[in-house]
Amino acid sequence: MPAVTVENPLTLPRVTAPADAVARPVLGVTTAPSGFEGEGFPVRRAFAGIDYRHLDPFIMMDQMGEVEYAPGEPKGTPWHPHRGFETVTYIIDGVFDHQDSNGGGGTITNGDTQWMTAGAGLLHIEAPPEHLVVSGGLFHGLQLWVNLPAKDKMMAPRYQDIRGGSVQLLTSPDGGALLRVIAGELDGHAGPGITHTPITMIHATLAPGAEVTLPWREDFNGLAYVPAGRGAVGAERRPVRTGQTAVFGSGGSLTVRADEKQDSHTPDLEVVLLGGQPIREPMAHYGPFVMNTRDELMQAFEDFRKGRLGTIPAVHGMSEGGL
Repeated sequence: MPAVTVENPLTLPRVTAPADAVARPVLGVTTAPSGFEGEGFPVRRAFAGIDYRHLDPFIMMDQMGEVEYAPGEPKGTPWHPHRGFETVTYIIDGVFDHQDSNGGGGTITNGDTQWMTAGAGLLHIEAPPEHLVVSGGLFHGLQLWVNLPAKDKMMAPRYQDIRGGSVQLLTSPDGGALLRVIAGELDGHAGPGITHTPITMIHATLAPGAEVTLPWREDFNGLAYVPAGRGAVGAERRPVRTGQTAVFGSGGSLTVRADEKQDSHTPDLEVVLLGGQPIREPMAHYGPFVMNTRDELMQAFEDFRKGRLGTIPAVHGMSEGGL
């Protein structure tokens, strides 16, 4: 970690918050509980215990791994349905194959992101390619769920494959922070991800002792999740470490700082920064469906049972080279 980097960050555009921007306070820091997903791969539930009013439009996020698989151990998920939201799968290390009942999908690896708009619904599978199952190896990534407003929940499904090399790379004034803008924009620099709900998603790497204060849209919420390392957030320097999420209050800037000393296996502080425009609509969420009302949720289950979300392709093997 990380997969996408540069030799000299000072060659990149530099961003900083205006001096008069109001600093966002830290409202709280939570620690993600560990669990298992799909066929048994380890995850950290990044947003567990956080009030939804601080998350909206984000629903949940899992840190998948970091895990070093032995030969025969890599795992994925079985076929499963989705409706009413978007899944964002960001692979930091390793390889994952995706396929859906509409014929979409592909292979994502080191620094790639797959953005799947489930919309009206589909069936979906995620699995390591056969060569990784045979060899074993490192696997580490994130999956974020982004809500859709009521007007977009029944739209046609859509895929975006965002290659690691296409993300917008930025840095702090002193070059101590590498910022990868995956979606949305930061200080006028836009990432490649196209979103229905206005959001910003950034993967930041801070060298030991580095600090960055970023401009942040005042109409967005603000979250910082730490996949690896130790540091502090906010002007008050609230401590954070691996597996913790910081929730920011209102304001026009947010600050992240890396501790001078990091763990031996984690040379830098890795932080995923998220901001989004709250939808402020009722939400009915159960399992793989995210709707606005209980009746819509029941209809989603009924449609799934009757095969209206698609059928599993007769041939769905995924090759080493992708689909």
